[in-house]
Amino acid sequence: MKLRLLELIRQEDHSRPLSDQKLAELLAEQGIRIARRTVAKYRTELRLGSAAARKRD
Repeated sequence: MKLRLLELIRQEDHSRPLSDQKLAELLAEQGIRIARRTVAKYRTELRLGSAAARKRD
């Protein structure tokens, strides 16, 4: 699941990064039901910034 999250973030438009809520919705479309807070926890564990932080990079 963390790998799929990482793939989604790597594929996002860096000028408009995906929010944790949108990432959770995209994962749900792929059959992975996960809460927004869990997405945030996994994103932090992967040492990835928030949408706002990723936009600045």
